[in-house]
Amino acid sequence: MKLAGFDLYHYKLPFSEPVALKRSLLQHREGVLIRLTAEDGSVGWGETAPLPGFSPETLQTATGQLQELSLSLPGQEVPGDWTNHADLVPSARFGLELAAWNLSANSSGEMSPKPLNDHSREGVFVNGLLSGLSDGLVEGADRMRAAGYRAVKLKVGGREVEGDARLAREVGEVLGDGVSLRLDANRAWGLGEALEFGRGLTGVRVEYVEEPLAEPGRLGELAGMWGLSVALDESLVGMGPEDLGGDRYARAVVLKPTLLGGLYRTLRFAEEAKALGMKAVISSSYESGVGTGALVALAAAVGDEPVGLDTYRRLAEDVIEVPLDLPAPFMDVRRATEAARRVDPRKIEALSG
Repeated sequence: MKLAGFDLYHYKLPFSEPVALKRSLLQHREGVLIRLTAEDGSVGWGETAPLPGFSPETLQTATGQLQELSLSLPGQEVPGDWTNHADLVPSARFGLELAAWNLSANSSGEMSPKPLNDHSREGVFVNGLLSGLSDGLVEGADRMRAAGYRAVKLKVGGREVEGDARLAREVGEVLGDGVSLRLDANRAWGLGEALEFGRGLTGVRVEYVEEPLAEPGRLGELAGMWGLSVALDESLVGMGPEDLGGDRYARAVVLKPTLLGGLYRTLRFAEEAKALGMKAVISSSYESGVGTGALVALAAAVGDEPVGLDTYRRLAEDVIEVPLDLPAPFMDVRRATEAARRVDPRKIEALSG
């Protein structure tokens, strides 16, 4: 299958309320959509949207790389795995792979391209997300429990350690034994603070705590002293799947294809993690419906762990014609995949070469 067209479109979507990330307050989500067109008329959409404060590259850098490719790739065969473009920044490689995979699926009439459709499930469970400093987080946890969420993630690290521990205890009590409590500290604490937090959660059922330390090199040390399980997220950026063996203390890895550098690379991380006895949790980076819908299909292929897609609720608008069925505790893969491929041209702006 030869590539006939490679077009880029800019989008800028407002958040329903500002999102605080790494000392930045974001008012909107910005990115680029890739549209690949085959000679038979089939189309595949992808999304490149570096996450400020987390992605090592800027949107300008990623866009520049894609614009160069848009001049050289038309007329070439569309590969399944873009290993020849391993020099691309992570978000650009994710967008390019996604567009190619969607193109392949549309051309063949499949819901998802291989290897996504080899072991895919019909649906995935979604991890609820509680964040911010408002007083309504405990009530929000109760609503999520009643709605049928199997797992809820609480953002911690924005308060005094004692306050964070108290909130986590209250949320854990509301969720009860039927809902897993996941915590995410985004590298907020020193070793002493993390140990203090752990002491404050004695007796509370916690599935894991993502990235508790400002000094990630001490995570293994903390894991040996702590009564809580550790999960890796930011630490994976810049690593290779083959490097996970050095972090056997981790109970889980949180896999974000936009940050890790593509769908294939994420699948390799998931395979390596499971071989080491770690949980593999697919998670979003505030992508639009194009990227988020793809993560649903990816998660269905990876396993049964509840997926981190609840960031989608923060988007006030989307680039797709019909928004995804989120927030919700469960996602139908076919519905999500089909919706993610129908882009609304009124929400995007063509970029010149």
